[in-house]
Amino acid sequence: MSQASVQLTAVESRIREALASRGDAMITDLARHVAIPTGGGHDAGLDEYRGLLLDRLRAVGAEIEFSDGDPKPVWLDFGPHPDDAPPSRTPPRTAIATLPGGSGPRILIACHLDTVFDPNGSFQRMTISGDGATAVGPGVVDMKGGVLITLNAIEALAEAGVASRVTLALTSDEETGSYASNRTLRELARQADIGIATEPALPGGELVIERFGSGQFRIETRGRSAHVGRAFTEGISAVTALAEAIVRISEMPDADRGRILNIGPLLGGAVSNAVPDMARAWGNVRFPTNEIADEIRAMLTELETPTDAMPALHIDCSFNRPAKPKTEAVERFARLARVCAESLGQRMPFATTGGVCDGNILQDEGVPTIDTLGVRGGGLHTADEWIDLSSLVERSQLMALLLHRLSQGALTTP
Repeated sequence: MSQASVQLTAVESRIREALASRGDAMITDLARHVAIPTGGGHDAGLDEYRGLLLDRLRAVGAEIEFSDGDPKPVWLDFGPHPDDAPPSRTPPRTAIATLPGGSGPRILIACHLDTVFDPNGSFQRMTISGDGATAVGPGVVDMKGGVLITLNAIEALAEAGVASRVTLALTSDEETGSYASNRTLRELARQADIGIATEPALPGGELVIERFGSGQFRIETRGRSAHVGRAFTEGISAVTALAEAIVRISEMPDADRGRILNIGPLLGGAVSNAVPDMARAWGNVRFPTNEIADEIRAMLTELETPTDAMPALHIDCSFNRPAKPKTEAVERFARLARVCAESLGQRMPFATTGGVCDGNILQDEGVPTIDTLGVRGGGLHTADEWIDLSSLVERSQLMALLLHRLSQGALTTP
């Protein structure tokens, strides 16, 4: 760690101490936020949680606007519904908070309010460990902890009289693919110079600077129904056709090249004594580059048959999260984040992950983005999701210092 990296200005020291004094309040706030159910498209919980955040952002002068969401493709929903079925709910809006004034680059911070947890399930509250070091709760790191440290960093900067050109996008559908918010995120990214997402850091505090991309697909096969006992040979099984396609897809992955395809769940037939005339399977793909995404799409498309074939096979694809490669601009931004961490006595190794997030979308619009500036923890998407409570103060200090130095032109200084 260089001597230059550990020096803080007087203003930065005041911001660091102000955030250190907020530790207990942040734990209290986090418990309150985690207790609001925001999974499973729970609109009432999303509205309540969003309202708490927007009230605090308005208090520091943020201007608030909303962008309507777009519907996701109906075929993504698991089930036997017809493809022209109306969406089950109105796509959620994105709240956009723009801070007043400031100089330096235009910074877009993407925060998602939704979690993966059943709003009616048993996992509803934050529980602090006996030693007070960690806590378990739904969304405690992914990403209510990340949202909270961002909010506190912005408040501390405002209290210190530091203005920066920050826009926050508060989305409500990241965990289901960001279909409603994709257009809004892209529009905001085109107006930004720097992108940040408050996804949780890896357990050791690692900053992810390279991510795989992700996509969804559905295989639909159609056959001819027939009674199994009276007319079995007249039937053509859509389930058999689907099974044959699944076997072919199982030969497509090449893990060494990062070409990943996975299938599940499956749907086919209603009863065992009738040849099924329809079957479906849904799958997920991962890819390190958009070129490999094109390979996967082409391989899937080759399975399709003419619509009048019997059996017939059709593939729907939505590769909605492009790969997020490591670029020179991203590395430069990440190095600044590392210097800020070292200035606070923190470590920040770099890492790569196969997971995806809204940072993939921002960077696809040409915005250098780092997206694991949230809190430390683990067990994401499980009933063991946990947070290192000390990271609330540490990562809020890091976020505030990074925003401050960006506003001072740190990325434009030779």
